[in-house]
Amino acid sequence: MFRQMKNIDSAFRYIRTFSLFLIAACVLICGYSLFNSSRMVERMQSRVYILLNGKLFEAYAAERKEDIEVEVRDHVKTFHQYFFSLAPDEKVIQRNITSALYLCDFSAKKQYDNLKEGGYYNNLISANISQQIEIDSIQVNINTNPFYFRCFAKEKITRTTSLLTRNLITEGYIRTNLKQSDNNPHGFLIERWNIIENRDLKSENR
Repeated sequence: MFRQMKNIDSAFRYIRTFSLFLIAACVLICGYSLFNSSRMVERMQSRVYILLNGKLFEAYAAERKEDIEVEVRDHVKTFHQYFFSLAPDEKVIQRNITSALYLCDFSAKKQYDNLKEGGYYNNLISANISQQIEIDSIQVNINTNPFYFRCFAKEKITRTTSLLTRNLITEGYIRTNLKQSDNNPHGFLIERWNIIENRDLKSENR
């Protein structure tokens, strides 16, 4: 009888130990599963899929500060393309200048007014002159506040009989605390914009 009770007691201890081990294993497995699930959800939330022309592209979410320099360069490039890409058409000129003025403070309006008063835009229209800009490089210093930039570019001025190439260097500062909009996607504003150099490089006959 005592041997039977001892066997029952040993069996009970064995079952209890096994049960505790099984519970601990279940807790570890559940914890590991929850941890992996949360990591997977975070990874999925950081991804955006874009459907373009029937193809699926994956975009990754990132902190804006990681790409701030790229955004600043794009803002500066877009402004210069609007301001200096002109056609002998009053509506095109007005549309481009209006788009450029959304991206810069009064310093761009001042440059525009000076050119307009000097008859620059009327001369483009009357002489059928078109103007394009090619950005060579944009230097940005994000250690200043607001950010300082310097833009190096070439202007291609196409006349009826000639093609004039001009060297263009501008500088300014970028304020970044504006609200984003359709007219200003980055939410930046160029301040104290200044043309350092705008000189002829070469003229070619057409």
